[in-house]
Amino acid sequence: MNMALDSEIRLRLLKLLEDQPEMTQRQMNKKMGVSLGKVNYCLTALIEKGMIRVERFKKHKKKSAYIYRLTPKGFEELASLTLSFLKLRIQEYDQVRLEIKILSDQIDKIDPNLWDDPELLKALNNIN
Repeated sequence: MNMALDSEIRLRLLKLLEDQPEMTQRQMNKKMGVSLGKVNYCLTALIEKGMIRVERFKKHKKKSAYIYRLTPKGFEELASLTLSFLKLRIQEYDQVRLEIKILSDQIDKIDPNLWDDPELLKALNNIN
């Protein structure tokens, strides 16, 4: 099993539940683009680890309606995962910036007239 992918799914699920604790598992699976079984598996794991707790809606027409609340441990996990992914994305960003620099230098060596593309120049200005 891919640990980075599992961490990303956990992060996305915790963020969803923080913002919309009343979501159904079907809504979560559609919003996240993962299978319903994966959502259920992850929710079960988060419940077992004490990161979320499940409550039933008291006066809801559907007796199976739940609300998923993050616990203090869940908020800690959300913060920790968010920090980890921020660090990872910064590393990825630095790598992409280096690749862009190398490719830009190659264009200068091959044919500086290739820089006549206004869309490319605008995109590069947005990066720098």
